[in-house]
Amino acid sequence: MALKGRLEAIIYAAEEPVTLDQLTLLMKESVIQEGGLTEMEPAAAQAEAKSRIRAALEELIADCDNGDRGMEIREVAGGYRMSTKPEHHDVVKGFAKSLKPPIKLSLQALETLSVIAYKQPVTAPEIGEIRGVDSSGVLGTLIDKKLVTTAGRKQVIGRPILYKTTKEFLMRFGLKDVNELPSMEEFEKMLGGAAQEDLFPAAKEDEAKIEQPEQEAAASGSATAEEQATSEQESEESSTEEQHASEATTEQSAASEQPAEVSAESEQRQES
Repeated sequence: MALKGRLEAIIYAAEEPVTLDQLTLLMKESVIQEGGLTEMEPAAAQAEAKSRIRAALEELIADCDNGDRGMEIREVAGGYRMSTKPEHHDVVKGFAKSLKPPIKLSLQALETLSVIAYKQPVTAPEIGEIRGVDSSGVLGTLIDKKLVTTAGRKQVIGRPILYKTTKEFLMRFGLKDVNELPSMEEFEKMLGGAAQEDLFPAAKEDEAKIEQPEQEAAASGSATAEEQATSEQESEESSTEEQHASEATTEQSAASEQPAEVSAESEQRQES
């Protein structure tokens, strides 16, 4: 019974269809421990656990189909997904039309709303001091969306307006009251190094893909620089060799002209 409840909770919470292999990977250890399969060979225990998970899943599907329930578990794209039954589509469609559209908030609005939620009641200057920027415009947006409201004035010089979150804020974020907000310690654990890698594996892969072309470009640039330096060196050596050859030719020419001059002088002496 506990196994069926867990399977139902996983399928309900999943955004994508959940495959039997995924369910087995998540549940096999608990099934082996609770089902008395620890004395079996690992391969046999895993096979038996998968068989029990499949049987529990089939029972869960049958319970949803046979009972007077509004939900069913359907096999979609090789996995399992929970959805409303076709006979209830009209009433669900009417309800969906009556819902408020989802609220879209910018990063600046989320930061400001977080400061108000944890520090309320809080003034605009205090919010700006925490964020490091002026938050007046963002406060107006949050008030328009009914997520934030005024809470009187602070009894200090200038009597600035205090702000707090609203009932709409609790409804939108599914909170009983502000005491259910996660603590800063819980945030640090969630956003820690290992946890962050687990939560955002795709981001790590994207970073690796971005770094690889940059490294290849750097290596290519280095190789091009080396080739250019080698080419320049060869050009300098060739120029030096040509200069030496030119000097040698000049000296040889001067040497050949000198005997001719001596011969001309001797002829003039003989004539005289």
